[in-house]
Amino acid sequence: MKNDKAAIREKIARRAEKEIKDGYYVNLGIGMPTLVANYIGENKQVVLQSENGLLGIGPYPQAGGEDADLINAGKETVTAIPGSSYFDSAESFAMIRGGHVDIAILGGMEVSQEGDLANWMIPGKMIKGMGGAMDLVHGANNIIVIMDHVNKNGESKILKKCTLPLTGKQVVNRIITEMAVIDVTETGLKLAEVAKGYTIEDVVQATEAELHVCDSVKTEAF
Repeated sequence: MKNDKAAIREKIARRAEKEIKDGYYVNLGIGMPTLVANYIGENKQVVLQSENGLLGIGPYPQAGGEDADLINAGKETVTAIPGSSYFDSAESFAMIRGGHVDIAILGGMEVSQEGDLANWMIPGKMIKGMGGAMDLVHGANNIIVIMDHVNKNGESKILKKCTLPLTGKQVVNRIITEMAVIDVTETGLKLAEVAKGYTIEDVVQATEAELHVCDSVKTEAF
């Protein structure tokens, strides 16, 4: 039996997979976004890119079949699909900065109603570095952020203004949480879908940012 946290992460990852189209080149951020790879439909031919130098990431290896030299950007052991290629970080980031990544699915700590993203550090906490997110949010053609709707204190992570250091300003296109799918538009945040088990009112109350609700909202959507 899956615990609640694992079930929520799976639910979000499964919904995020629907954003990936056949033929896409995709970058999945560390943490929850890596789970999306588990649910990519067999009818889709997708190439996963990792900024540490691998194009063509395969599924996670089976126990005993790990290759310690074959890892993703989150230092997890992975496999490579036939036809995959390896390259240095300079070439990897040239792909990203050159607009060759169709979609990046990233985790988030905070997103503002203008599409600002904070996902790389909490002041006062030790971190290894900012990673590739700052390049991805400006280089990938579509930025999807997946995260819990509220933090461990029950406070909204979708805010009028981010309080943490920013990864990028006005870079997010869509937010997917366990409660809803929210689009970032020129006129603000628009509620697109409400998940099963929640109401529009639940989502509005759990969101600090102003949320536009129109008649086209899909309820019981995922």
